[in-house]
Amino acid sequence: MDRTERFYRIERLLRQRRAVPINDLLAELEVSRATFKRDLEYLRDRFSAPIIWDADLRGYRFEGGTDAPSSLPGFWLSGGEVQALLTVEYLIESMSSDLLSASLAPMKERLEKLLTEGGASAKQMRRRVKLLQIGSRPVSSPHFSTIASALLSRHQLHIVYFVRERNERTERDVSPQRLVYYRSNWYCDAWCHLRKGLRTFAVDAVESAEKLTEKAKDVDEGELDRVLGSAYGIFSGEATHKAKLRFSPVRSRLVAKETWHPQQTGSFDDQGRYVLELPYADPRELLMDILRHGPDVEVLAPAALRKQAVEQLKRALNQY
Repeated sequence: MDRTERFYRIERLLRQRRAVPINDLLAELEVSRATFKRDLEYLRDRFSAPIIWDADLRGYRFEGGTDAPSSLPGFWLSGGEVQALLTVEYLIESMSSDLLSASLAPMKERLEKLLTEGGASAKQMRRRVKLLQIGSRPVSSPHFSTIASALLSRHQLHIVYFVRERNERTERDVSPQRLVYYRSNWYCDAWCHLRKGLRTFAVDAVESAEKLTEKAKDVDEGELDRVLGSAYGIFSGEATHKAKLRFSPVRSRLVAKETWHPQQTGSFDDQGRYVLELPYADPRELLMDILRHGPDVEVLAPAALRKQAVEQLKRALNQY
């Protein structure tokens, strides 16, 4: 937690309670007593924050009570909080329809209040903070609503699904298990009764969806994660391979801070190159992420993945 976020949390705690004991503040902020004292002095000296120690209540409080005017400039949301709020707002806007608008209106009103808690207007927040949704694909609201309804009521779905890789349409009954928002797009993890197994369906590729009367087959969440969440990216399948990638020193300083997979491991070699290892099953998405680093990455293992990367690079070169 950085210092500015601690300032915001201190103010929030003091507004929630009549007085806050120092041990509660230290536990919430996860800092030492000395660090808290420095933060307190900074708030008092730089922002004239009216924070006092109340001996009778044995805690810190605002002089003037919890409704005392804020002395902090601007908004003090953390980066994660800003991203979460604006992402939820984006999802509501993108999925709004006549069917959903009435239900979502109270949520949108609450988001407006959260976005303005620090004193900035919601309009100012949207002007000054930009959230880019790259590569998002439009989703039919009726189909999304039908899928979500079947998911929550635990009913099967009959869908017409366009398989882009093969340029063909298939009809199948599925038992939806969960919706996943990944890389600016919606996916549905489901048990496919046609294929007798777990599959991930891109919601924008669902051309029609009908909720059936049959109850959905339930799959244990641990099994879902094992089959659909253990490998790399959105493609389904239990992880069966481990990729080993080595990045140039310049690119390593960026990649070392990135999370490619929850089970990844990484370390620097003696030349300052970052070596990343991660599990995968289907190589398609992994190859896309590898190739975007161009000459700053080398596939060390396995041999099959290295060969596939070479073939992709040759095909790309042939275009020129």
